[in-house]
Amino acid sequence: MKKKIIYILAAVILIGGLIGYNYYQKIFGKAITKELVLFVNSTDSLLDVKQKIAEFSKSPETFLWVSAKKSFSKPKAGRYVLKEGMSNNDLVNMLRSGRQTPLKISFNNQDTLEKFAGRIAEQIEVDSISLLTSFTNEKFLLENNLTKKSVLQIFIPNTYEFYWTVSPEKFRTKMLVAYKRFWNKSRLEKAKKLNLTKSEVITLASIVQKETAQKTERPIVAGLYLNRLQKDWPLQADPTIIYCVKEVKGQDYVVKRVLTVDLEINSPYNTYKNRGLPPTLIAMPDISAIDGVLNAEKHNYYYMCVNVEKLGFHAFAKTLSQHNRNAAKYHQWMNKQGVNR
Repeated sequence: MKKKIIYILAAVILIGGLIGYNYYQKIFGKAITKELVLFVNSTDSLLDVKQKIAEFSKSPETFLWVSAKKSFSKPKAGRYVLKEGMSNNDLVNMLRSGRQTPLKISFNNQDTLEKFAGRIAEQIEVDSISLLTSFTNEKFLLENNLTKKSVLQIFIPNTYEFYWTVSPEKFRTKMLVAYKRFWNKSRLEKAKKLNLTKSEVITLASIVQKETAQKTERPIVAGLYLNRLQKDWPLQADPTIIYCVKEVKGQDYVVKRVLTVDLEINSPYNTYKNRGLPPTLIAMPDISAIDGVLNAEKHNYYYMCVNVEKLGFHAFAKTLSQHNRNAAKYHQWMNKQGVNR
């Protein structure tokens, strides 16, 4: 009789141990078999999460079982980095608390606010329409002395850290803070020496950005435009004419050659018809273009055109006669290439 009792107790202990071990493994055992980045949308349910981790989990069903045991029903949206060997308990706790991992968001110079919003929307949960609505909010623009056209200047191309679920307003605020930080004492002093405001520096930088892709050439181009401003000459910057054409024809319209008729477009951005800088930037300049203006090279150049002997660069001139010779070479080359527009 005693032996039977001992056997029964042993069996109960063994079964209890197996059940306990099984429970322990489901809750605290290694569940994730490979590191992955899990994106949980605001509309996702636990079933959606189960599907997303299916090929990276030993038993996705146990995730739901553990969630039920912990009375967990709604995951918080976010970008989560799941490590190999992570348990279902860790996963549930992470999704319950919203302990997501921030990501690096990068953007280069964008021509328009719409393109910029689209570029950012590719990297975070929020859509481009919501971003645009936030960027052009009347109260925000008024408080920061901006307009729907000038607000593009507060976005300095770089790499920034955000949570994937960042709201449009928080994204906008962080960009504004970064913009103000960008304008440190040194840059402000350089702008003052040029007798330019921050907005004017960025406006000129946007022209320089479009004028040349060569970073080493940007201080030279900036110096040329500054020479023209000091003489009260029209800038006669082709990028501003292209901007005017695109405003009429649409942003996707391709302009490879500025025509004489384009110079007659009636727009405050036409720097052939108007002296001084245009009202706002014509595109988002990168840091090298902005610093190219702030550190503009001092020289006596007043004219430039594409250097057909070194494509991608410019031929600079001090006199109109010298420039006309350079321009003639350029027009001959363009005609030879068959570029009419």
